[in-house]
Amino acid sequence: MSVTAKICGLSTPETLDAAIRGGASHVGFVFFPPSPRSLSRERAAQLAARVPGRVIRVGVFVDPDDALLEASIGAGELQTLQLHNTSPARAAAIRAGTGLDVWAAVAIKTRGDLAMAETFTGAADRILYDAKTPPGATLPGGMGVRFDWSLLQGFRHPLPWALSGGLDPLNVAEAVTITGARMVDVSSGVESAPGIKDVTKITTFLDTVKAL
Repeated sequence: MSVTAKICGLSTPETLDAAIRGGASHVGFVFFPPSPRSLSRERAAQLAARVPGRVIRVGVFVDPDDALLEASIGAGELQTLQLHNTSPARAAAIRAGTGLDVWAAVAIKTRGDLAMAETFTGAADRILYDAKTPPGATLPGGMGVRFDWSLLQGFRHPLPWALSGGLDPLNVAEAVTITGARMVDVSSGVESAPGIKDVTKITTFLDTVKAL
């Protein structure tokens, strides 16, 4: 089976085009103002118009309210919603209310953290295993932090899942080998500075994934 990849936090036509050209299955648009990757509705609409039908547009949110969701879904022509710091009950309500696929991010540091994945059964369509960010961090992800990938070995996943957290062109092959992931998600690992995506790094990451 091949491995698919989502490039998250895209904010310019050049980097979006590199992700599409490189074979990304999903592209991520962030709607969370504290993030350096956050998009205005206007920019989201401009970028969404460049995405071909074969690539899925994912909106990334942190416990969003209905007004933000409605505006962002329309602007970004979103097909999937990635939710961070969102309870299973709220995720289920968003899934039912929008009719869109929902990914629930589960932050991992210890084996015990994996238990949270089970609570999203029936509330989400996919689990995104991400790394817990350091205490005091203002962002739930996109900080280049990875977790111990061996924690996923032998774990019975309750839902389809993707691997995130600290991935980059140099370690993604190892991460897939250890975890058996069939989908990977990268953001800061293909940046030259926080929020600034790098065309060469995006291309290298996707070339590496295609070779797996």
